[in-house]
Amino acid sequence: MSFQPSKTFINLPVSDLDQAVAFFTKLGFAFNPQFTDENATSMIINDSTFAMLLVKPHFQTFTPKEIVDAKQSTEVLIAFLVESREKVDEIVNAAVNAGGSSIGSNKDYGFMYSWSFQDLDGHIWEVFYMDEQAAQ
Repeated sequence: MSFQPSKTFINLPVSDLDQAVAFFTKLGFAFNPQFTDENATSMIINDSTFAMLLVKPHFQTFTPKEIVDAKQSTEVLIAFLVESREKVDEIVNAAVNAGGSSIGSNKDYGFMYSWSFQDLDGHIWEVFYMDEQAAQ
């Protein structure tokens, strides 16, 4: 069986929804007001990918499992491709300036360039550029 989802929703628990929205707004993300209330918001990553930021008590209603503390444990690594090496640096620097933190230093593999940051709740976001022709 194979399938190709038409849209992807990443669900992330957050401690403070207003602070999370302010943080990601500083990185240039927009939010869908139709799917925003005091418990959650839909952050638009692109036309088919969204991050649902949910306050922890509301997030807990979707799972019987314990919510991990992303500042102590890694639950998921979220990676997204951008158009240039400069954009990688721009986004990570914006995240640091907005109160997040960088993870290590940037990595240059020749055909790929990456750098990661942690958001306010400790979720790890890897930003990378890849020269697909050089990768071949």
